[in-house]
Amino acid sequence: MHHGSCLCQGVTFTVSGELPPIQVCYCSQCRRAQGGPVATNVPVAEVQVSWLTGLELMQRYESSPGKVRCFCRVCGSPLFSQRSSLPGVLRLRAGLLAEPVKAAVGFHFYHDSKASWWPGPIDAPIYPVGQ
Repeated sequence: MHHGSCLCQGVTFTVSGELPPIQVCYCSQCRRAQGGPVATNVPVAEVQVSWLTGLELMQRYESSPGKVRCFCRVCGSPLFSQRSSLPGVLRLRAGLLAEPVKAAVGFHFYHDSKASWWPGPIDAPIYPVGQ
């Protein structure tokens, strides 16, 4: 069982069962939706997710035909996306899950669309705490 929440903790949930590998997407649409260089998604069956609190805080937005993105209307945290072509599957945002997360990155996709300014951690200093 995994637990998760949005930033304000208004939306809380659990995910039952094992998590599949995390998918990292570099496409421009995901970058804009996440406000960062990538989106980290865990595709889970909708029936695996139990929304504990905050259903009334969840706002849906159809970002393109057949694709809905859901976020917390209080803090703006992206929660998941869902495609009509994959009924019953939520692409849950991995960053919402409380540690420890029992899943690893499975693959990166749309890497050719990577932001030009995102070199990755190998090319930049790494700090253990904020600066």
